[in-house]
Amino acid sequence: MSDHTDLIVIGGGISGASLLYTVSKFTDVDDVTLIEKEPEIAAVNSHHTNNSQTLHFGDIETNYTLEKAEEVKEGAELLAGYLENVDPDREMHSKRSKMVLAVGSEEVAELEARYHDEGFGELFPKLEPIGREEIAEIEPKVVEGRDPDTELMALQTPDGYVLDYGMIAESFVEAARAEEGVSVHLGTTVTNVDEGGDGFTVETDDGDFAADAVAVAAGSHSLQFAQEMGYGEDMSLLPVAGSFFLADDLLNGKVYTLQMKKLPFAAVHGDADVHDGSVTRFGPTAKLVPALERGELSTVGDFADVFGFTPSSLLSYANVLADRILFPYVVRNLVYDLPVVGKRQFLPHVRKVVPSVDVEDIDRAKGYGGVRPQIVDTESRELDMGEAKIRGDGILFNITPSPGASTALKNAMIDTRTVLEFLDSEYEFDEAAFRAATIDNFPRTGEGGASGDATATDAADADDGEAAASEEPSAAVEAGD
Repeated sequence: MSDHTDLIVIGGGISGASLLYTVSKFTDVDDVTLIEKEPEIAAVNSHHTNNSQTLHFGDIETNYTLEKAEEVKEGAELLAGYLENVDPDREMHSKRSKMVLAVGSEEVAELEARYHDEGFGELFPKLEPIGREEIAEIEPKVVEGRDPDTELMALQTPDGYVLDYGMIAESFVEAARAEEGVSVHLGTTVTNVDEGGDGFTVETDDGDFAADAVAVAAGSHSLQFAQEMGYGEDMSLLPVAGSFFLADDLLNGKVYTLQMKKLPFAAVHGDADVHDGSVTRFGPTAKLVPALERGELSTVGDFADVFGFTPSSLLSYANVLADRILFPYVVRNLVYDLPVVGKRQFLPHVRKVVPSVDVEDIDRAKGYGGVRPQIVDTESRELDMGEAKIRGDGILFNITPSPGASTALKNAMIDTRTVLEFLDSEYEFDEAAFRAATIDNFPRTGEGGASGDATATDAADADDGEAAASEEPSAAVEAGD
């Protein structure tokens, strides 16, 4: 067995890396160990091809309530502030215009009410309503070729952060490794977590590790680990694979469309890519898959583990999928994967953003897309529209559907407090220093320098090859509840 450590973090995606960074840099915890099964950091859902590269603030995501937007906003500002602080050359991110587009009088009325009456204009001071002419100045292709009699409106903001979450995760790990007492084990698969009287033994294919506390940040696999230890028995997962279509450089920034409030999945939007300014992504689609990782047949059995095939899980799936809104949505998304037919069926969603696009202008983005773990509550037999944190005695399991990446630092801040409780408050968390390194650097309205106003002029970033995966408040589940 290896030397004893204070905390073991299982999972080296953006969530695990954020927690490693926060504990190692801003607490006086002596020893922290990260274990990741892949040979590199952020190789699965945090990789830049496997998500929408979007930092979600809640400003243009129209399926968010105001309360949810308030929760997400702080998390996004923490991460944006970190990037403003450590990435001035924008190697890990770019800053662009971002808007949500209303097409037709009904959508315009809905968007106006959201901004003026529902409080979003007050919550997001940089968010501004703009009309057809201003839209055309920022995103010419959105207006070009559109019926001039169709009413248009958008809510636009300069806070269109386009991120490479994989590179950000790597930067967190690199910063943590500079601290004493931090060890990182890549290409190391955890086979079992055993809870003993004096802590935990984490068994791996490269030996055993002992720790006082454990935090599992392994995406969809977090629930699998939890259930193996007797936690989270009232949960299952609905794994949703996202896919994208690619087109030429059509947009300067991010253009969202209005979303259906009952769906936990993002409406189709157009995005410039974080590293390739010559392409525009459209998506995501959302397809149900019986696996915990995209293209990994070995995780089909893992899905079977968390599904359980119990009467409650079967009835829960039947209830969820029978929903009159969700079921047609699921069927349509299956069609998008079909050769030839799929592109034609998806085209109207692209044309809502860029009317002049033809079917030959878009192609499926092969090899793109990850799997998000949408949580199913098998007691209520409904989708849980938020995150879940399962807290045991000395162990924490994080299950983070999108936008868990956007709020990774906020989750890390919350989880750091929990970890210190696990360690009997022997250590301290310097939250002032944490905020000074992150959210204090986020540009507010009226500030100079980095804040600026990202408008069409920021398309220059795209020409340099720079440029951009949604969240409820956390649902903390205490052991035994």
